[in-house]
Amino acid sequence: MIDAFVAWLATTPGSIALHESLYMYAIVETTHVVSITLFVGTIAMIDLRVLGLALGRVPVSQVLRRLLPWTVLGFVILIVTGALLFYAIPERTFHSFWFRAKMLLLLLAGLNVWRFHRAYGLSPGAWDMGPAPARARFSALASLCLWIGVIFFGRFIAYNWFDCDKPQPAFISAVSACRSFTP
Repeated sequence: MIDAFVAWLATTPGSIALHESLYMYAIVETTHVVSITLFVGTIAMIDLRVLGLALGRVPVSQVLRRLLPWTVLGFVILIVTGALLFYAIPERTFHSFWFRAKMLLLLLAGLNVWRFHRAYGLSPGAWDMGPAPARARFSALASLCLWIGVIFFGRFIAYNWFDCDKPQPAFISAVSACRSFTP
């Protein structure tokens, strides 16, 4: 069912126009990459503060209040540009091993953010100026690792090493849901 939707999406005039555009695809992709610096940069600052490795004299609550609006702005830009990049090349992207790995890490990173904000919100309480509890530090470290992984896997989506139109190991064909290749 998803395969049929993705195949249909690839044939829509907007998808074709965006993919074949001389400048628009490059503008969308560049905006996506630049917004990564805003989003992940602010997340990294927050995580490093929770880990006690940066901004040690600034309360965690103040760091969160000042940086989260910028983080949300970066996230919104990333979602919009990411959706447009998917829309431009939906079949290849959907069947990309790298895309699927990135989406898994995005899901895990989102759950980590949700868990952190559910536990601490914008006011960490007693550890606002002191060392964070072990669970908060673990969440910050997991966040850094997950976002690095998202960037890493996202960067590899552009390469065709594991595209379905090439013979692939059975594992890659299974994970990517390649229909066209039979081992």
